[in-house]
Amino acid sequence: MTIVSSSEFENNVSKYFDMAENEEVVIKQAQGATFTLQKREYLTPDEDLARAISADELLDRVIPEIEKMFDE
Repeated sequence: MTIVSSSEFENNVSKYFDMAENEEVVIKQAQGATFTLQKREYLTPDEDLARAISADELLDRVIPEIEKMFDE
């Protein structure tokens, strides 16, 4: 784990992104807040996401229903 100040991080962003490939980087602000930078592997979609539809598919399903409501 590497701990750096927020100004050091801002001045060397690429360096710390590279470091985060292999280790945790903790960024400390002057006010005392801390943030963690870690590499995250791609997560496979869960079942809900696998059932997701595109915006076009949504419109194809919703527009006819809305039109039906206005026809009644």
